[in-house]
Amino acid sequence: MWNRPWKYKEGVMIGSGLLVTGFLLQATVGKIEWDWIAFPVNVVVFVFLLILLCVMHAFRKKVYLFGWLSHYTAAASSLFWVVGMTVLMGLIKQIPSHHSLGGIEALLGFSQMLSAWPFVLLYIWLVIALGLTILRAGFPFRWRRVPFLLNHIGLFIALVAATLGNADMQRLRMTTSLGNTEWRAQNETTQDIIELPLAIELNDFKIDEYPPKLMLIDNATGKVLPEGTPVHLLLEEGVEKGELQDWELIITQSIPEAASVATEDTLRFTEFHSMGSTYAVYLKAVNRETKEVKEGWVSCGSFMFPYKALRLNEQVSLVMPEREPQRFASEVTLYTQSGKQENGTIEVNKPFEIEGWKIYQLSYDETKGRWSNISVFELVRDPWLPYVYIGIGMMILGAVCLFTTAQAGRRKEERA
Repeated sequence: MWNRPWKYKEGVMIGSGLLVTGFLLQATVGKIEWDWIAFPVNVVVFVFLLILLCVMHAFRKKVYLFGWLSHYTAAASSLFWVVGMTVLMGLIKQIPSHHSLGGIEALLGFSQMLSAWPFVLLYIWLVIALGLTILRAGFPFRWRRVPFLLNHIGLFIALVAATLGNADMQRLRMTTSLGNTEWRAQNETTQDIIELPLAIELNDFKIDEYPPKLMLIDNATGKVLPEGTPVHLLLEEGVEKGELQDWELIITQSIPEAASVATEDTLRFTEFHSMGSTYAVYLKAVNRETKEVKEGWVSCGSFMFPYKALRLNEQVSLVMPEREPQRFASEVTLYTQSGKQENGTIEVNKPFEIEGWKIYQLSYDETKGRWSNISVFELVRDPWLPYVYIGIGMMILGAVCLFTTAQAGRRKEERA
């Protein structure tokens, strides 16, 4: 071992050494705090990395380690270690980096792999090997190496930008109220309140709900029946009858927007086209086995009116769970510090983008449901993300060039 030329055995030993060094650093100085390399520190680190790679490339013939790092055995060895750690990361539940750990978890860092020294040191080895390989293949320049360079430079840019840009990514939560403009958001990690260079005015909030449904519950446990595989009757438009286990249901009256009215001995529902209205049905339930007959109102209730269940017998009751949201969206006006003003709709999985910010619909006042007068947004800004996309685009272009070159070479062979 350690006889020149170095091969995979030396690569395994170097990886083992970096792993042990990482564990020692993890035990002594703790995990890596990525906030330390936020802008402009990450730019300085990037420039230093480029200078280091150039120096190592210049001295590759005098220092054998530098020359070996640009060899395919070093690249394959580093990739083996990083892939192994990545697989381990996928098998172990990861905890957000701002959460503190104790005991063996803190010592190894496997629950916060991206902030653990062992993983980061192996990752740095991979990036250095990749950078030196690019320099070795790029000087002197040859056109036939363009696909190789596009692939490797793209991967280098994507890896470095994703890592160094992690500290600059902002993930904030903003709560807005109807008719008001909000420009403050809360950092989800530190819980600090941050004033933003943009403001959001909530003009309207809408929810499209799935049709209500009827279900049976156990009176003793409150669990939905049958336990484990509950069944339901969906009250779509035009549904007038249905079955739930042994019970036949006949709906005689349905009120989509209703209010409950209490009398001396009964509770009934009437039409109520205003805030807080609920869905209510009057039905008759007949048991096919015992011929029992029960009838009455069933309602899912709202923040203004309580839900209403129909007790069928000593064992089961008929209920209407809260209606599930199918889609919820916010009509907003956005203002930026630069003077831009835009109107738009923000809904789940359809973010609104403005000046580098992506704004996602996150939540609302679930106690009020479709009558919610607040909307919660998640605002994400990642200034390094375009560079990651550039790197990915270069890799795709490199793959296309490789395919085109291979096809051209095959045609030449066929002609010969």
